[in-house]
Amino acid sequence: MTPLVPAAARLRAGDPPLAEYVERLCTRIDRIDPVLRAFVPEPGRHDRLSAAAKELEARYPDPAGRPPLYGVAVGVKDVVHVDGLPTHAGSALPPGVLAGPEGPLVGRLRAAGALVAGKTVTAEFAVLAPGATRNPHDLGHTPGGSSSGSAAAVAAGLVPLAIGTQTVGSMIRPAAYCGVVGFRPTYGRVPAEGIVPHAPTLDTAGWYAADLAGVRLAAALLCDTWAAQPAGPPEREPVLGVPVGGYLDEVHPEALAAFEHTVRGLGLTVRRVDVLGDFDTVKHHLRTIIRYELAQVHRDLFARFGSLYRPETVAAIRHGREVDRADHRAALAARADFRRRVAEVTADQGVDAWVTPAATGPAPLGLDSTGSAVMSLPWSHAGLPAVSLPAGALGGLPLGLQCVGADGGDERLLAAAAVIGERLSA
Repeated sequence: MTPLVPAAARLRAGDPPLAEYVERLCTRIDRIDPVLRAFVPEPGRHDRLSAAAKELEARYPDPAGRPPLYGVAVGVKDVVHVDGLPTHAGSALPPGVLAGPEGPLVGRLRAAGALVAGKTVTAEFAVLAPGATRNPHDLGHTPGGSSSGSAAAVAAGLVPLAIGTQTVGSMIRPAAYCGVVGFRPTYGRVPAEGIVPHAPTLDTAGWYAADLAGVRLAAALLCDTWAAQPAGPPEREPVLGVPVGGYLDEVHPEALAAFEHTVRGLGLTVRRVDVLGDFDTVKHHLRTIIRYELAQVHRDLFARFGSLYRPETVAAIRHGREVDRADHRAALAARADFRRRVAEVTADQGVDAWVTPAATGPAPLGLDSTGSAVMSLPWSHAGLPAVSLPAGALGGLPLGLQCVGADGGDERLLAAAAVIGERLSA
């Protein structure tokens, strides 16, 4: 993997020159990606990136004036519109049907000097039907989903930064399975314009990097109103919370034992708290919201092109059609109550970050499923920021530690995660 911060610094300094960097990038993608399949195929990738590099060099001839991501190659999930590249959203729908203008997220990447290396593979419409991407750690295992290509591209060292999206667990789970750092900001902290929706009241853009420093650099550039953190260590060690109850029953026993071992090894204050309440009810409300909104998003497209949708997406849309509008409204109201409960318990217990397994276990064998998103489910339901940190391995495959912060507390979460990350690597 290629850490973003030093890679960006070298590119700003002109080492290597952008033309050479693009040549190396395209050569590596051409060599590795036919097997990994992290990127959507693009026959003209080299010519497009070479032209973009020349424009960037002409715009910023002086290294001192170059923007923070000058020349950095970024993978962008194929549900995010990028000018000059088609959006298929992992589907077989006709070209142009999903076309739309580039949104603020990609605009901010470009303003920071980034080059879009290409579109990364996604599950169909970021739902359930997996893309073709394989796990770089073992090609027979899933990389997770739906942001499969973005996580795998960073893990394989194809790009130092990649954009994904999360509706339930589509950022955090692939980060855990692929052994990279994945960050999902607070809902609404990054503008959603220019992204093909899945469930609009849940959809959130996020990103992957090799380490937390790279995630923090990107966050400062991509999140609205990012507050720079002071240099040096935090004033006190973070207090961690571990949710008790049926939530952790979802984790495979070996992975749960590894999680408990990891938490004990951090040497930080840990409070075990019933923060999630009736977890089955939480799952029901989220499922009601997500399926109803998916069906509404695809109402017209599905009527025209339903035969081109994959079975998993068809089943999800049909389920959403059976959800009554009143049930959706009731689920939204229950979600608001749940958000208030989590916020109150977090504050009352003095918890700086909730820590949990990032997935129910390591990446499952096979490519016909992207694994379970249940570890991210309550936190996505509440719209909270979350980050997955590499945390050891099980059976030779990576495990992730999920850290969750307060609503709007993205900066504080990443500061706490930095302390946790230091302990993990000690």
